[in-house]
Amino acid sequence: MCIHYALRFVFFISINKRMNTIRYFLTIIILLAGTAVYGQGRLEGKIIDSADPYETGLAGANLVWAGTTTGTSTNAAGYFSIRRVRGADKLVVSFVGYSTDTLQIAPDEEYISHSLSQNNEIPEIVVTGRASGTYINKLDPVLTYNISGAELCKAACCNLSESFETNASVDVNYSDASTGAKQIQLLGLAGSYTQIMSENIPSVYGLNTAYGLNYIPGSWMESIQISKGTSSVRNGYESIAGQINVEYKKPRTSEIFQMNGFINDAGRRELNANASLLLSNRLSTMVMGHVEQQNSAIDHNHDGFRDEPDIRQYNFFNRWDYMTERFSFRTGIQVLEEERTGGQLSFRKGNEDTWTDGFGISINTRRLEGFAKMGGMLDADQTMSIGWIQNFSYHDQDSWFGERKYTGVQKAYYSNLMYQFNPGLGKHSIDAGFSYKYDQYDEALSLTSFGRKESVPGVFAQYTYTDSAKMTMIAGIRTDFHNLYGTLLTPRVHLRYVINDHLTLRASAGKGFRSGNVLAENSFLLASSRGIDIPDDLDIEEAWNTGMSLSSSIPYGGKILKLSAEVFRTSFLRQIIIDMDASTDEVRFYNLDGKSYSNIFQLEASSSIFEGFELLAAWRWNDVRMTIDGMLREKPLASRYKGLLTASWLTHLRKWQFDYTLQLNGPGRIPSTASNPEQYSRPDTFKAYTVMNAQVTYNFRKWNVYIGSENLTGFRQSNPIIASEDPFGEFFDSSLIWGPVHGRKLYAGFRVFFNRDV
Repeated sequence: MCIHYALRFVFFISINKRMNTIRYFLTIIILLAGTAVYGQGRLEGKIIDSADPYETGLAGANLVWAGTTTGTSTNAAGYFSIRRVRGADKLVVSFVGYSTDTLQIAPDEEYISHSLSQNNEIPEIVVTGRASGTYINKLDPVLTYNISGAELCKAACCNLSESFETNASVDVNYSDASTGAKQIQLLGLAGSYTQIMSENIPSVYGLNTAYGLNYIPGSWMESIQISKGTSSVRNGYESIAGQINVEYKKPRTSEIFQMNGFINDAGRRELNANASLLLSNRLSTMVMGHVEQQNSAIDHNHDGFRDEPDIRQYNFFNRWDYMTERFSFRTGIQVLEEERTGGQLSFRKGNEDTWTDGFGISINTRRLEGFAKMGGMLDADQTMSIGWIQNFSYHDQDSWFGERKYTGVQKAYYSNLMYQFNPGLGKHSIDAGFSYKYDQYDEALSLTSFGRKESVPGVFAQYTYTDSAKMTMIAGIRTDFHNLYGTLLTPRVHLRYVINDHLTLRASAGKGFRSGNVLAENSFLLASSRGIDIPDDLDIEEAWNTGMSLSSSIPYGGKILKLSAEVFRTSFLRQIIIDMDASTDEVRFYNLDGKSYSNIFQLEASSSIFEGFELLAAWRWNDVRMTIDGMLREKPLASRYKGLLTASWLTHLRKWQFDYTLQLNGPGRIPSTASNPEQYSRPDTFKAYTVMNAQVTYNFRKWNVYIGSENLTGFRQSNPIIASEDPFGEFFDSSLIWGPVHGRKLYAGFRVFFNRDV
């Protein structure tokens, strides 16, 4: 009870207090924006790969004072020390395969940390034009797509769920037609099979699964890494389809101040702001805030239900960084409060237990999260390093779905200690470590309470062999000791081989496990009259994933054509089946008895057609089947294929930017409703459909404005809610969603930024 009231104090008590808090927060940001303090002394620092979540550093990066011959190179851990030159204030940082950056260095600055981004250029070929917003990490044996901040700005990226509109690998769909819950699909599998992390910390799982994608604002993100297949064993045993890691902005490398606003014609309004402050050459801090409100009573299909829920979200994040030449420490805390209200237009929040206003959905979430990361070198030769990550979270959710009340509390702790040994700074590297994961769930559905505790200590080891730039192999194994499911053995191997200057081969194989929190992950199913059948003997999920890819960069006419082809197969040994076919009266959960697999084949091509103009085309084929009710069936509510075409044009002098996206989504299967009365039955399949998005941006020196449209043609799934006129009846169902539930949206926004080098 004390925790509850403490959280209510943190998350504000009333609307007036919220607004006063927001005004106070923005005042602090503005004050921070105008301040920057630097230390004094010799210039030292670290150069890292912007796509490396562990920030282990780039070995051999070159640094030279502009206009001089004075320079140096980074060591194996990415650290450098360079003599200051009188009158020199610009430091040129370069590395093969990466963009060359020129840094403005203050006269009294002692330490810097800078991230280099891969430029996807072929050595000895001069390429002019824009840097690619999405690219494959050339040096990583794991097939990893990097999405930069520039790519996120090509669409109305207001949160993580809206960050993949221009990406061919990840699909994001609504889970139902009432709650606004979204889930991703990678390699044709549900989002629960993808390990979603924030700066190498598990973030979207458990009670956070249904709506957690909306809790990471787009303006906070520096980049996103999408890794396909099983990832490194040092990140845990959970990744089956892959891993999505979000890198937040860092105090030393982000803008001094940034603010952006967003509004659309569906009643959605957002305000985001962040500011960073360098307190010394070693200590820095950053504050980020997000306020979102959506108040709409839009019902385009005239079924009496809101097309999208009303949302009110307040999200605040504060982080601190302390860095020396051989040691770094980062810590931060995030607080969030969100209210969702969906259902019939007549429903009013506050009447959840009476239903005098009709059928309603009310979801109230309070979340508190904190982390600490530290690491450093253990020897003078910098061959040994150690890193330690800790994270805790408290998630509290109260919700009503019609007459059904669902509440849940999750308390979580995560720890990962890693030791790295690079003997002689040569071809061989060893990672080893210990991890611990603890989750306590306390849930209640109507009058039934249930809960469980998961305690999972684990150990892991990983060997990396690097043969110059020709080949890299990673072989790892981990053992986890689950208090509910026993010992879990997870082997994984990844290989990267450069066939020639233009062609790279990758291959991977590995196992993954996942313990399901069935009701929390599928709580959106409560927005129906279906009963929920969850047995007590559900097993842990287990699957093998294998994959192979070819990526190529072909020079032509002073430009580069980038091609990739990939194939992945996921085979389940154990799986929790969600059966919506056996009966329209209930959703059944049970252990797999038979086969379940996913086969994915994808082709992608991109190039700069002319100066400032980028074009990408991709095609993906999905063959996803599982044994449901004794029959091997196609996965329901998922398209059999996807086509993607994106075009982006940045005019001369970077004043105007035009972005266009075309998505072609193939047909798919719908769970059977044949047992329903005729007026409440639906076809067993849906047809292919297209979705188009477009955006225009005008850039000023320190700010820009943009307008755009989502779903230009206004396509939406017709009659997405079954028996909408009788939501308390036995046939009501809003969960059979395969396409957009909203029509065309128009939006506008602005971004204001003050960079540190201006």
